[in-house]
Amino acid sequence: MGRGKIEIKRIENPTNRQVTYSKRRNGIFKKAQEITVLCDAKVSLIMFSNTGKFHEFVSPTTTTKDIIDQYQRTLGIDLWSTHYERMQENYKKLKEVNDKLRREIRQRIGEDLDDLSMDELRSLEQKMTVAADAVRERKYHVIKTQTDTCKKKLKSLEEIHGNILLDFEAKYEDPNLNFGLIDTGDYQSAMALANGASNLYAFRLHNNASFPQDGEGGSFGPNNLSLG
Repeated sequence: MGRGKIEIKRIENPTNRQVTYSKRRNGIFKKAQEITVLCDAKVSLIMFSNTGKFHEFVSPTTTTKDIIDQYQRTLGIDLWSTHYERMQENYKKLKEVNDKLRREIRQRIGEDLDDLSMDELRSLEQKMTVAADAVRERKYHVIKTQTDTCKKKLKSLEEIHGNILLDFEAKYEDPNLNFGLIDTGDYQSAMALANGASNLYAFRLHNNASFPQDGEGGSFGPNNLSLG
């Protein structure tokens, strides 16, 4: 039983349409390859899907450009001249715009002013004034932003410094302070406190001690007491 005849019209289902395109494209490429081998023909086949995807088949030892050039020679036409003329026109417009911009740049730095009229000079002065105002406004904005950032950093550092002082004061006001945990940077201060307490104790002992009188025995009189 043969296959049913397919009506030649656009396939509405996009998935079926893509599958059909892929299958028939491969079939056309196969036919192009066969005619190239069997008949020694030059074939260039270019296809674009409805999604814009490009597919190409070209006979071996040739290119699509070679075939297009041969096509132009055979028909006596030039497919590139119109395109080249449009490119030349576009190039001229871009060159004019580039030359104008370069001239304006030179004029803004004080060069190429001899050919300007009074009105043109006034217009240039106004443009430069507006540009200077914009630059000045941007400069002040940058300065303000940097100043605010520095203030925030300074405030953060002040808070950190205050927290460190509070922790330090709480640490030395603690009656159960363990001096063995004192940082090496505070060693000299701790030793000074210890020496001061020792000397104060010796001074109080010297003033408050009751010493035996001479002849009562012992050698602990005020004259014999040596304070280290």
